[in-house]
Amino acid sequence: MALILSVVNQKGGVGKTTTAVNLGAYLARQGKFVLLVDLDPQCNATSNLGHDHRALEKGVYEAITGGADFRDIILPTPIEGYRVAPATPNLAGAGVELVTADRREFKLSDALMSVRHDYDFIIIDSPPSLGLLTINGLIAADQVLIPVQAEYFALEGLGALMQTIDLVKQHVKPELDVLGAVITMFDSRNKLSNEVMAELYKFFPNKIFRSAVPRNVRLAEAPSYGKVIAEYDPNSKGAKAYERLAEEIIAAVEGVEAPAL
Repeated sequence: MALILSVVNQKGGVGKTTTAVNLGAYLARQGKFVLLVDLDPQCNATSNLGHDHRALEKGVYEAITGGADFRDIILPTPIEGYRVAPATPNLAGAGVELVTADRREFKLSDALMSVRHDYDFIIIDSPPSLGLLTINGLIAADQVLIPVQAEYFALEGLGALMQTIDLVKQHVKPELDVLGAVITMFDSRNKLSNEVMAELYKFFPNKIFRSAVPRNVRLAEAPSYGKVIAEYDPNSKGAKAYERLAEEIIAAVEGVEAPAL
């Protein structure tokens, strides 16, 4: 049965989708069978994996509202063993439309039951908000991965995010856990980046992945070509960081020691 990992940060521009998409690619390249669920109405993960969301007739919205079986919306990606459940523009209205629905917070969890035994990892790319879609992503998940930009203001929203995770644990899913935080857009030459890292270690003791993702032009360029960094420039610093992060996550999940950096 798949480990479901929700990639969450309500602050935009922290590398959330970049992390979800590229982590999934490198997990697949490590021999895991991976599904990326694009739960973000911006549809960036779908585009990054080579699909035009505007041309799709059905996606995650239809699966969580009963208009399609989850297995029927899944599309291939150029990476062997890597699939995507795409977002479509219809997903933008889901947060409003689901408000009066029964079990509204469980729609994604219920929909994923039909495919959960098909994969090793299911990664949810949640929207940059703490709305109903993100709550669905948390309740569907076993663990949470939090990308945090190495800048001062990126720390400000972490309290609200952790409070939301705690509420989900208290009232709905006590087994939900934070797998860890990954630092993005890190510049070791920058004093502020190092100060933010020090603060994060206070916030998440023993839960900071060692694989900090650097600021990297190649990472920023890859989505415009509909490619993950493993295809676009596998020798770049960004690619190497996500490859190491995948190795760390596999080690954490399997309870073995992670490879040395």
